[in-house]
Amino acid sequence: MVTGVELEAAAADSTAGLVGRRKKPFTHKGEPCKNCGATLEGWYCHDCGQNADTHHRSILHLIWEAIEGMFHLDGRLANTLPLLFFKPGKLAKDYMEGRIARHVPPFRTFLVALLLFILAAEHVIHNSMREQEVKAEKQAQLLTTPAGRKANADEMRREATSDRTDRLKSAVEERDEGLKEEGADKAKIAAKYADDVRKAEERYAKKVAGAEALQNNPNAGAEALAKLHGRNTNAAEQIRGLDFQSPETLQAGANKIAEAQIAGQQFNVVVPDKNAPVVGEHGAPAHNEQGRAAGKESAKRWWPQEGLAKAVANPNYYMLVTFGWAHRLAVLLLPIVGLSLALVYVNKRQYFIYDHLIVATNLLSFSFLTWAVAFVLPHALMKSAITIVMLWAPINLFQTLRGGYGSSLFGALLKTLIVWFTSVTAFGVLVLGLMLFTLSQM
Repeated sequence: MVTGVELEAAAADSTAGLVGRRKKPFTHKGEPCKNCGATLEGWYCHDCGQNADTHHRSILHLIWEAIEGMFHLDGRLANTLPLLFFKPGKLAKDYMEGRIARHVPPFRTFLVALLLFILAAEHVIHNSMREQEVKAEKQAQLLTTPAGRKANADEMRREATSDRTDRLKSAVEERDEGLKEEGADKAKIAAKYADDVRKAEERYAKKVAGAEALQNNPNAGAEALAKLHGRNTNAAEQIRGLDFQSPETLQAGANKIAEAQIAGQQFNVVVPDKNAPVVGEHGAPAHNEQGRAAGKESAKRWWPQEGLAKAVANPNYYMLVTFGWAHRLAVLLLPIVGLSLALVYVNKRQYFIYDHLIVATNLLSFSFLTWAVAFVLPHALMKSAITIVMLWAPINLFQTLRGGYGSSLFGALLKTLIVWFTSVTAFGVLVLGLMLFTLSQM
């Protein structure tokens, strides 16, 4: 007896390949099936459904079959993908009304879409990190030449001048607003204005002095490269030294971390900091008394603090662990979206949880595929593509609810808002949970 699954497999194989070659004429009529021994009447056994082919393949054909099996590149793909992107309501209706043989199994589509999304996201993040590293190294290399140091110092002077102008303008506006008030204390306002001007001028003088020192420092390039190579380790040590019970200490430490993290963007290297860790031969800080003392206190730290320090020290490993768990946690989106659909359609008893989960797989497959495409586009097109995807996703959801469930215009719009808000919130919570969970694995 031929089962429905076997018939579906036979139908899929009979339409194999969007670009596949035609089947050769059947020449094994009357021979026994190699699987069950039944007499063959065609390419597929009428008893067990196995293909009567000899299954002898070339290496290239085996490679193609592996790709075809992983990404379900059979004739059903041509029926499914256009509907998934442009007529999701019809696709959802087909699945819910039992017209499934003509389409790719929805959960298989979801798994492949998720795989492509994870690969694309990992690709774009690693490329971004690498671009930042290359940019920082180029800027550090520029500081090894007099022209490069002068250009960087000139930029620092321009920024200092702009910052002073903005601060003085803000001080004047604050003074004038205060003087307009009835009964204003002019002496107090004048003193406040003078103090603001003094701070702005001191800030400006400090930045200009830093620019001059940088321009006249022939070792600026070497110092910048040393700081660049050790910045992750330095930032990690700063994180380990943060005192979350003291706001003043926490703010001071956060400022040091920010300086360590932006070291690749602007180098302000003048003289070594006596309180900073000594940089070794390969850019790693030597173990000083401060580092040893911090090591003794490591057991007392809050666990995310130690995990964050390790993540900053080794961001590539952190990303590896994150993406290693991402595809597992992403599967949790299926029941979340499915239950949100069940909630908004709780009054329609003809739909079961299974139906809502099928629709959820289609919605998530669409989202994962479109985001994957946006991530692999060139940088010049990526921003526009991301904007399109962000607008297209709720429209696709609206079309699904309108066409698949037969909702009214207003009903589909309201339900779209509810399901969309639930899905985005759940995705954000899962991403945050994934980041915290990864810190615990560091």
